[in-house]
Order: sequence, then structure tokens, then C-alpha cells
Amino acid sequence: MNNIPVLHVTESSLAMAYEQALLKLYREGTRFKTQYDRPGDPLSLDCTMNITILEPESDPMIHLAFPGGIENLKEYVLELKGYKDHWVKNINDPGDTRWEYTYHGRLKRYGSWKELAGQNGRKIRQDVGFQVDQIEHVIQKLVDQPFTRQAQMITWMPNHDLSVYDPPCLQSLWYRILEDEEGTWWLNCNIRFRSNDAWGASFMNMFGFIRFNREVIADEIEKRSGRKVGLGRLNWQADSYHIYGKDIEQARMRLFDRLDSMKPEERTLNFGDAYIREMYDQAEEAILLKIREYDLHHEGK
Repeated sequence: MNNIPVLHVTESSLAMAYEQALLKLYREGTRFKTQYDRPGDPLSLDCTMNITILEPESDPMIHLAFPGGIENLKEYVLELKGYKDHWVKNINDPGDTRWEYTYHGRLKRYGSWKELAGQNGRKIRQDVGFQVDQIEHVIQKLVDQPFTRQAQMITWMPNHDLSVYDPPCLQSLWYRILEDEEGTWWLNCNIRFRSNDAWGASFMNMFGFIRFNREVIADEIEKRSGRKVGLGRLNWQADSYHIYGKDIEQARMRLFDRLDSMKPEERTLNFGDAYIREMYDQAEEAILLKIREYDLHHEGK
């Protein structure tokens, strides 16, 4: 094979789009090595994937095959809203093993730094002093000119990300608003990932950014514009949409081999159901406690 497959899925809801994208990858993807393989790991399944979710807030929204629970979804949404931005490493401490970045940090305070020679041959990184609040700029740009093609946010910082072990997978978010006949604004969004773990992360990524688009972007546009804003289609592009070789058997047993014996309603949950929303909302207190405990532990080191 000379070409990496380019696969396409279009569904109304997140849960069904996620399921169909996994299934298409399983059936039509190609095999690849990765830099994260351990000795003896099978080759990964890989493709370039384009997923279009026509009604991102519609049910069924949650797929039971994703490796996590309702509380994990809530924690990821809080992370995308900035609750863990302070968990990133001290750029001048080579012994700090925390995250290189958070997505919210890159979107809210995009900036850069340069490497300087330090003591004993070590390099240190120094902030060059500029920060851009891309979230604020995108919101205001859409309020002022909903049809603009310039409402974009990026994460990639080439002076840093080309040399780190685990650079951002998320690359860009692009927004444009379409107005319907009744005057409602519909926030359309394109999101690009350079690398997306289809089994281990993509569902949480997509759920998280749907909630980010609602709670951070659309709600604020509503507030400033006085217009009703719905979420229009979400187009999700992953340059590498993959299932790691070590996960293929689990995905087969938990999903692919069960599709013929389970009804769609047995494989999914409705986010709009009261008991699901209650579980989701109630998870916040425990997550905030977890963040505070982490902070106290880190401060004590």
C-alpha cells in the first residue's frame, strides 16, 4: 500500500459518529508502527479520518464503549475550561515532569519562549513576553462579524513543540456562524488533530470540545450578541486516527464483536436524561477536591 487511507463518517449524533468512525477504521485502516510501541506490540490500525457530527448536542451522545465514566467526561470538560492550567511544568526546572502544556493554556494564553544556555550545559527556557487570548479574540470576532473566516485558534509552537516528546495533538479550531430563516445563529466548527487515539481518547476529546463550544464559546456569544446560538455541525479531522496495537483486542471484544448482538440503545446513553446530567453535574465537587489535593501535594515538594 502506497497511501494512508482517508476515511469519512457523517452521523447526526456524537455516539453514533464515534462508533461508525471506529468501525470504519477497523475495517479499512492500514497497519503502522508507532514510536510508543513496546517490544511485541502488534502494529497499530491507522488512517486519516474526517468525522462530521451534524447535531453535536443531540442524543444519543455518550457511547458506552469509551474507556471511562461520566466523571471522566466532566473532569475533561473542566480541564478544557482551564481548571488544570497550573499543572504545567516549570520551564526552567529540568526535573519537573508535569505536562508541557494544556489545551486551554495554549488557547487562552498563547505565547512562546526561547532556549538559552544554562549552567552545566543544561538549557533553560525563557518566556519571550507575549501572550494572546485567542478565546477572547474568536468570541468577539464572531460577535462583530459572524460570517468571518478568520475565527481560528491554534496550539502549535514550532520553537518548542518540534523537539518535545509529547507535543499537542490538537492543532486548530475554526469557527463560522450560519444564520437560519428564524434568525438563530448556528456555530459551525472545524477541529483538527495531528494525532488522535481513536480508542483511548477520541470520544472524550470530541465530547469535551462539544461542551467547550457550548459553555465557553456559544454561551458567551449569546450573552454579548443577544442572539440565540445553537451548535451547528462539528467537523473533526484527525491526520492520524489510530487504535494502538495493544488496544485492538480490547476494542474488538468490547465493541466490534458485539455490534450484531446489541441494539444501539444498549450501546449508548442520552446526555439529556436527568439521571445522567445529575451524575455529570455532581461529579464536579469531587473533581475540584482532587485538584486541590494535587495542588497541596505539589506545593509540599
